[in-house]
Amino acid sequence: MPAAFFTAVQDTVGAALTQGLHGWQVEDCTVTMTRSGYWPRQSHAHQQFDKSMSSTGFDFRSLTPLVLMTALRRAGTVVHEPVHRFRLEAPADQLGALLPLLSRLQAVPRTTVTRGTVCVLDGDIPAARVHELQVRLPGLTRGEGVLESAFDRYEPVAGVAPSRSRTDHNPLDREEYLLRVVRRVTA
Repeated sequence: MPAAFFTAVQDTVGAALTQGLHGWQVEDCTVTMTRSGYWPRQSHAHQQFDKSMSSTGFDFRSLTPLVLMTALRRAGTVVHEPVHRFRLEAPADQLGALLPLLSRLQAVPRTTVTRGTVCVLDGDIPAARVHELQVRLPGLTRGEGVLESAFDRYEPVAGVAPSRSRTDHNPLDREEYLLRVVRRVTA
């Protein structure tokens, strides 16, 4: 197979992995080509090149996303979400109102220390929930709550994996994908 075709496959794999199975980038993946199906015949009796008789770079660019998505489905993927470490200072008498909110936001307090009238909680919260905590905090703490948060790690999403809309021709829908690729060639 010509080197340019390997480059076409490598570039297409990289592009296809930016959206993975659920629309999120695949971060930890090794792709190995074990068979190409390349057909080198170019013409009848050494006449001019006839692309209908030979595989082209476009063929490999078009089919690579289909093969890759099939491989990802077989291998299985896990969607991870960012988790922040948080530190929350609030009036100690508001702890009873804060804990149910933290629970609803899937935050997990790790330590709670009370010093006089101030309570300090340290814990973890999904990054997607930090904004809601910031918005609700002033009302629950009479404006006296202070929240600090920073990215800590990624964790697998519990339950159904969230998905994002795709921006490509969606190789997960094989029929539609092939129709769009064919239209792009003939249009």
